[in-house]
Amino acid sequence: MENNHIDQQFNEASKLSEEPTVFPGFEKVWGKIEEKLDTKEEKKRMIPLWLPYGIAASLVIGMGAFYFMNKKESAEPLKPVIAENTTSRGPINKSDIAKIESTIKENIRKEELPVTVPNPIAYQSPPIVIMEPYKPYPTCSLPRPVEAPDRITASLPQIYNDTLQTKQIEEVVVMGYSKVVKRKEMTVSSTVTSSVSNLPQPAVYSSLQGTAQGIQINGSGNQGTNIAPGYINIKNQLVIRGAASIKQENKALYVVNGMMTNDEDFRKLDPNKIESINVLKGNSATAIYGSKAANGVIVVTTKDLSRRERKKLKKLQEEISKQQQITPATQNNESYDAFVENPFELTRNQPLSTFSIDVDNASYSNVRRMINNGRVVDKNAVRIEEMVNYFKYDYPQPENGDPFSINTEYSDAPWNPKHKLLKIGLQGKNIPMDKLPASNLVFLIDVSGSMSDENKLPLLKSSFKVLLNQLRPQDKVGIVVYAGSAGMVLPPTSAGEKNKIIEALDHLQAGGSTAGGAGIQLAYKLAEENFVKNGNNRVIIATDGDFNVGTSSTSDLKTLIEDKRKSGVFLTCLGFGMGNYKDNTLETLADKGNGNYAYIDNMQEANKFLGKEFAGSMYAIAKDVKIQIEFNPEYVKSYRLIGYENRKLKNEDFTNDKIDAGELGSGHTVTALYEVIPADVNSDFAPKESDLKYTQKASSKGFGNELATIKFRYKKPDGDISREITQVVKNTDNRISSASPDFKFASSVAWFGLVLRNSELITKKDLSDIENLAKEGKNKDEEGYRSEFIRLIESYKTVQK
Repeated sequence: MENNHIDQQFNEASKLSEEPTVFPGFEKVWGKIEEKLDTKEEKKRMIPLWLPYGIAASLVIGMGAFYFMNKKESAEPLKPVIAENTTSRGPINKSDIAKIESTIKENIRKEELPVTVPNPIAYQSPPIVIMEPYKPYPTCSLPRPVEAPDRITASLPQIYNDTLQTKQIEEVVVMGYSKVVKRKEMTVSSTVTSSVSNLPQPAVYSSLQGTAQGIQINGSGNQGTNIAPGYINIKNQLVIRGAASIKQENKALYVVNGMMTNDEDFRKLDPNKIESINVLKGNSATAIYGSKAANGVIVVTTKDLSRRERKKLKKLQEEISKQQQITPATQNNESYDAFVENPFELTRNQPLSTFSIDVDNASYSNVRRMINNGRVVDKNAVRIEEMVNYFKYDYPQPENGDPFSINTEYSDAPWNPKHKLLKIGLQGKNIPMDKLPASNLVFLIDVSGSMSDENKLPLLKSSFKVLLNQLRPQDKVGIVVYAGSAGMVLPPTSAGEKNKIIEALDHLQAGGSTAGGAGIQLAYKLAEENFVKNGNNRVIIATDGDFNVGTSSTSDLKTLIEDKRKSGVFLTCLGFGMGNYKDNTLETLADKGNGNYAYIDNMQEANKFLGKEFAGSMYAIAKDVKIQIEFNPEYVKSYRLIGYENRKLKNEDFTNDKIDAGELGSGHTVTALYEVIPADVNSDFAPKESDLKYTQKASSKGFGNELATIKFRYKKPDGDISREITQVVKNTDNRISSASPDFKFASSVAWFGLVLRNSELITKKDLSDIENLAKEGKNKDEEGYRSEFIRLIESYKTVQK
């Protein structure tokens, strides 16, 4: 910066005839300027370099202008005062002015030298405290901290002492070495951190939340220790969902611009310079980076790359795309229990078959989601009994005070010529809404980081609002949430205060790890403390099933839930999401906890399960319902149960009231199918009979045309002793062409499930045949669910071509 404009002003003033060389008071003004310049060198620079000299130059010009204006207004010319005045050093002459000019230039040159400033990237995760506009406080020298606003738009001001002008400080950001944020009722958001672009970032971690699929930012779930009232210490941790359990030693691999790096260097990145992020896990990660990528890889590309770096990254991206095409099924980490479909049994060796009913329907909506998304259907996600029981059937209401009616039909098996199919249907008694007992419901909601996707927590909130619409003022709702730990959000509240319950739901946000076991314990505790005698006491858990903190293994959860069911509190499991969905966990909870299980993939499904089928889903009319069937070897050579693989019971468990079984809800229908090989039919699927020396073959001719005898056992919802119902099935020779619409449709759904599982026990697998049979069984279909199934077959046919 040059000061030529100052020289010009002095020269023009000196050329005026009969005028003084400088204006009055010059020595006094410049004395102050020199004093300020000397003082500035001794202070730590906290202000822009140009500001003091700009002020000095403005003062000189201003004083000169003031002088000339006064000159014009004077009636008489002023005497050359400056020529007569002297300083202690003598009169000021042109050589003095030149000396002053030289001094100013030298000081400016020194100030323009580069100043060494610490690189902000060297700071490790500095915490941020946001301050209010400055206001003086009588007992406090600093502004008081407030809650962080949603977004900060002002840049950071420089803080300095201004002796010439007092300025109002609009906003101050104080940097420290401990991240401190104001405690909020909801999960801490990363918005504040990521929107302050001028700060060293704690940084890149928070900016990734919700932007890269598969990344989970933990911290808000486990608050740690209290620092001061109203404040909490937060520890950020980054993991890749589905790649490993959340443990310190299980760290992801970081690759920045094609170079492998570590967590520390990754933290130093400026989020504003990140161009793209890819998350790799499973085979896609290890195929490129080897065993060191077992816990997943975060691939980061920054802006302003060199030509060489871009060329290297292009090759890397091609390899990533190649691996994703080779192993599409490994891009998700959904978990399903593997099982083997039921085999055929020889009637003479094993005439009895025993199983628990299953009213779950999660498998159908989950499989529907896979097909609609163009995904390969995991065969272990296909539980045929849940697909069949997704649909309602036209069974009559029970009579004689029984909680359910029993309905059977015997006809051809469409997938195996010459085989037969026995359909057993139960119809639960319909109880009017005004006759249903009062409900004590506890919503147990997963708010961990894995629930942040749109088809998880947001869909969950909307689904629970559907449920609220079915409740009455005498029904109560409490809300418990869990992430890194569990907590109660809403104590039991009358459903009449709907707005209060909705407000509590709307404030929920996702973040943190998943302590599902702690959440289950707290939810049951709340339900037990508010237990309604002879009422409907139920915990409704909504999650993706990804438990990873505390009690998390399937066996541990099984033990926990078996203990909790003794309290008399029932359980409903609602599954959400994809990618890291843990079907096996939720199926175990529902199976062992006197519960039912549904998968909510969209609002249509929420309206079906929580709205239209609310009574059947939430109110049990019979518990521990078991079925045992005895086949007559006179007519049945061999048989097998279609589905119910994980609901089979030992024959002796049928009369044992300590053995848990399934629950039947108000208006619910339950359907089971047995495939039968008649005694006079030779089939490749029938097991070979062995000649037994000691076992006598008893004659079964004395039972007429009895094909089988079916026994049912159940308990009242609040009872401990079971009662038994018996029904005989007659042997008939009906053809499927004359079978009922319900028989045709149920068998078409089972057939489709067998094809999806790639069953080795069926001969016909043509999807068009399945579609035609489903159309024959469509019947009235007032709600359109059967038509949707037909469209699903059509979609799957398209994918298979």
